[in-house]
Amino acid sequence: MRANRLWAVVAAAGVGQRMGGDAPKQYHTIAGRMVIDWSVAALLALRELTGLMLVHAPGDKRWQAADWATLASVHGCEGGRTRADSVLCGLRALRALGADDADSVLVHDAARPGVKLSDIRRLIEQVDGNPDGGLLAIPVRDTLKRAHATDCVSETLPREQLWQAMTPQLFPLGRLEQALSACAGAAITDESLAMERIGAKPRLIMGAPENIKYTYPADQAWLSFTLGKREQE
Repeated sequence: MRANRLWAVVAAAGVGQRMGGDAPKQYHTIAGRMVIDWSVAALLALRELTGLMLVHAPGDKRWQAADWATLASVHGCEGGRTRADSVLCGLRALRALGADDADSVLVHDAARPGVKLSDIRRLIEQVDGNPDGGLLAIPVRDTLKRAHATDCVSETLPREQLWQAMTPQLFPLGRLEQALSACAGAAITDESLAMERIGAKPRLIMGAPENIKYTYPADQAWLSFTLGKREQE
């Protein structure tokens, strides 16, 4: 039995500028369901989850039409200007529900519909009790190039010991809130980076290749195939 409660924050305040379209990418349909439906469902399948905070853009009410939005464990709050600001808003909203420093929080991108429940469980099992937390990730498999502004190669980076970060990321709520608050105004691309800046060394937990961030139009066909196949299993 877990000593402390487990919460989730889903970052869904972005507009997905690179994707285009009439609606933010988390509301696009893939394999018969909205992207955000897939992402939230994996978290709500956790029996030990105390509550989920959906961090949305100011004025965004589209998520409220989802079936899961009526669950007593699901709550919503408005996000901020950046992803880090939005996650911090989510943590503070969890505080209002009774969450405390010692509780654990899973932070997940609404635009990662391919995450597997089994991977989330492995993350929880392998990180539980670690004050520095951890995150799903996979080792980089391709050769990496750094580019000049002219899109020409400036150098080739060694890929050994490089991992591609994913979500969910799991941290003690109090330490994550401290880390994000300390990084106010900095370019923070994920929660692990904020934790690293206060001296933490989060654990890397092997994820799955299909847990990509839905970013480009070409991602839709691949995710439709992957999630459609999962539905049939």
